[in-house]
Amino acid sequence: MTAVQLVSAYAAGLLSPVEATQACLDAIAARDSALNAFCLVDPDRALVQAKDSEARWQSGNPRGLLDGVPISIKDIFLTEGWPTLRGSTCVDAGGPWTVDSPVAARLREDGMVFVGKTTTPEIAWKGVTDSPLTGITRNPADPTTTAGGSSGGSAAAVAGGMTPVSVGTDGGGSIRIPASFCGIVGFKPTHGRVPLYPASPFGPLAHAGPMTRTVEDAALLMDILSLPDPRDPTALAPTFTTFRSQMQRDVRGLSVGYSATLGYARVDPEVAAIVEAAVGRLAQADLTIDAVDPGFADPRAAFETLWAAGAATMLSKFPAGSRERVDPGLAEVWARGDSVSAIDYLDARHVAAEMGITMGNFHMAYDVLITPTMPITAFEAGHDVPPGSELTGWPDWTPFTYPFNMTQQPAISIPVGTTRAGLPVGLQIVGPRHSDDLILAVARHAEFVLNS
Repeated sequence: MTAVQLVSAYAAGLLSPVEATQACLDAIAARDSALNAFCLVDPDRALVQAKDSEARWQSGNPRGLLDGVPISIKDIFLTEGWPTLRGSTCVDAGGPWTVDSPVAARLREDGMVFVGKTTTPEIAWKGVTDSPLTGITRNPADPTTTAGGSSGGSAAAVAGGMTPVSVGTDGGGSIRIPASFCGIVGFKPTHGRVPLYPASPFGPLAHAGPMTRTVEDAALLMDILSLPDPRDPTALAPTFTTFRSQMQRDVRGLSVGYSATLGYARVDPEVAAIVEAAVGRLAQADLTIDAVDPGFADPRAAFETLWAAGAATMLSKFPAGSRERVDPGLAEVWARGDSVSAIDYLDARHVAAEMGITMGNFHMAYDVLITPTMPITAFEAGHDVPPGSELTGWPDWTPFTYPFNMTQQPAISIPVGTTRAGLPVGLQIVGPRHSDDLILAVARHAEFVLNS
């Protein structure tokens, strides 16, 4: 059941949060040994929260929008009472863990039930999910393949039916990559729309957002996650309306730009055909769609400068001897980041600013941009790049995601089909900064059209 369906069942007295939570715990017990989506599961605490929620529903006083809905939380967010180890053996597990991040605080205030924490690569550094601490996370669509990353644990938890919703982070595609690979909805809102604390070392690239099975669930989670928190000085002002109400708006007649490659990406022919067919159906459903590239060159070099600098900043605070213990690929990024100068960093930020201007001009003509989310489907688990390829790093195979971290625009991935091998394919919808409500509305329309 979706989060919306669960809340409706609670309100009607047809289902209890305790029953829903136990179902999630049973699913985790049955499935997670094959998927490795969770690094922590806390049945006792979850059932206490569920019983408290049950009492609120029985008295007619639910606390929030999704009171009693079970949720998993990526092990990047501080969560009171649980260790936050970020996929690393170098983080002291002893705690004390007494602070909620803004994400965890808002979910707790709403009355949601915390089932457990989901896996991440070490400090969320790459586009697949494996780490020295927790091992390999696998894809429910085909457990021989990767779930993607870095929010792969959250994606596997949702796609595998172990929690109806989760929350992840996205610094270069980390919500949208696993959403596409696992066949779920993953939304990266405008930078600052969801407050973060502590501040991410990846700075202006960092976002947090919902991972769900439907756009409607994502909109409701956004109404919770986007509430203000004084600990993030870069957070945006509260919205004047709700995402769940704006999601229902009529988007027919909008002007849409469709870029099959962004002008530089190489896309698997089967993936391209599935996305092209979905775009064709949307064009028949009263969206005006033009084939057009936004007009920027591949910014990978600038992105990798920003990414390496952020990783090195965080890793420099790790205990002595950590360089020899971290993921070998991360150690290489750490070394690269150590050599980034202030001039290098500012030059990379200039590239991002110029891209933002380009996209601002693009959106003067087109309300939204549609692309494939990924140029490939999930590949063999346990590898940073597809085995046998000539690719040299994870940004090589995700050219559609990281540009929009650099521009800080909202972007969502929705599932639009599967390959002959049964692997999911995602479609990405990107909008101007601060148009999170529009993106959710277009995604909801696309979801309806493509599922009709």
